[in-house]
Amino acid sequence: MAKGPHAFRTISEAADELGVAQHVLRFWETKFSFIRPMKRAGGRRFYRPQDILVLRGVRALLHDEGYTIKGVQKLHKDHGLKRLVASGDGDFITADDDIEPMAMPGGDEARRDGEPQISLDGREALAATLAELEEIKARLDALLAPRN
Repeated sequence: MAKGPHAFRTISEAADELGVAQHVLRFWETKFSFIRPMKRAGGRRFYRPQDILVLRGVRALLHDEGYTIKGVQKLHKDHGLKRLVASGDGDFITADDDIEPMAMPGGDEARRDGEPQISLDGREALAATLAELEEIKARLDALLAPRN
């Protein structure tokens, strides 16, 4: 059974989907700071759908269009991730699509103090998550407390 389009991919699934070896993906991580898959305990990588789009663009630039690693790095520096994604059959990507890895809720605009702006919805979601985490911590503390 195939995974859905929004499912995370393991390194082997990502490599198969992109037609490259797993060691190539690990190598690209060392050369391209914008390639940052999620890593679980033990270092197991999981690639998000937006990571796959970026990797597909990098693959197309390196393998199909003849760019060098330095060329892809410069292209990213000059034009950002959306240009890389567009190179990898990302014609369906719109300007509103979120392809930045680990993008903050509410967009990627920055305030003057350098902190990312977070929309009201994003703040509410973060506050709810924080409350849930505090509740979980309280439960754990109660379980770990010495019993008299």
